[in-house]
Amino acid sequence: MFSISRRPRRNRKSGAIRDMIQETRLSVNDLIFPMFVVEGTGIKSEVSSMPGIYRHSTDLLLEEIKELQDLGIRAIDLFPNYAEHTKDRLASESYREDTFYLKALTAVKEKFPDITLMTDVAMDPYSSDGHDGVVVNGEILNDPTLEILGKMSIAQAKAGADIIGPSDMMDGRVGHIRQLLDEAGFSNTSIMSYTAKYASAFYGPFRDALESAPKFGDKKTYQMNPGNKREALIEAQLDLEEGADFLMVKPALSYLDIISLLNDNFDIPVAAYNVSGEYAMVKAADRNGWLDGRKIALEILLSIKRAGAKVILTYFAKELAGEI
Repeated sequence: MFSISRRPRRNRKSGAIRDMIQETRLSVNDLIFPMFVVEGTGIKSEVSSMPGIYRHSTDLLLEEIKELQDLGIRAIDLFPNYAEHTKDRLASESYREDTFYLKALTAVKEKFPDITLMTDVAMDPYSSDGHDGVVVNGEILNDPTLEILGKMSIAQAKAGADIIGPSDMMDGRVGHIRQLLDEAGFSNTSIMSYTAKYASAFYGPFRDALESAPKFGDKKTYQMNPGNKREALIEAQLDLEEGADFLMVKPALSYLDIISLLNDNFDIPVAAYNVSGEYAMVKAADRNGWLDGRKIALEILLSIKRAGAKVILTYFAKELAGEI
């Protein structure tokens, strides 16, 4: 009689045993829900390429956050949609004291002090060029951009941000922002750096949501080459030395190896952004009946956490909160 001494299937023979030995588990505490705010009142506008995701005016945003809290979601990342006429080449609207985004941040923290509020620090939502930096003669300039990012960060911290999220990929921005925050008395404001943000085709629906696509060219001179892996270690080491509290990989699904790489090499939490294009693909397949969208979404998030992400930014957070 053929004898097999080790039979791994024994540990899969029942649901109770499978659950008992499961190595990786998702929790609603792992998730940050990205949201979009727009100026005005009574506005709830669905992003056409992101079914189930909306741009809210501040009044309805607050109602939505109450629902999120009831579901156990404790962290959001808020992005602004600005009208074209407010934009200029130096993104000056981003730190104007009365601008609607800063008012929205304050309103959120006043009504929901226990919500962890993350913000976006980058020029593109406010820039007439649609780029993440100052443009001169078609070139994106690094150091002049840092001055604007610093002003933006201080304004957002004053408005109530708990976590600043520099998403621009300019060199030296984490250190510059950290120094300014500390000097202004915001030493407790965290920085979640977009450390390895790749020049990806997965961002299209997000740019639809913010109407912030670049007016010319692309972002390959500042976002990372998708073919590069070791470069992520350089970016992560610099961000760590400059004072980042979290290292983020974006996108997530096509860059699980980068998430694992950073988790294996650095002792601060690694975050991953399950981006708009990844969300849109699942939703499209689900609507066509090709895939079970909820099961696929859960499997994707599990894979991101298994790769090493301690924090996951995902548009699936609200619909999956009750299942994890």
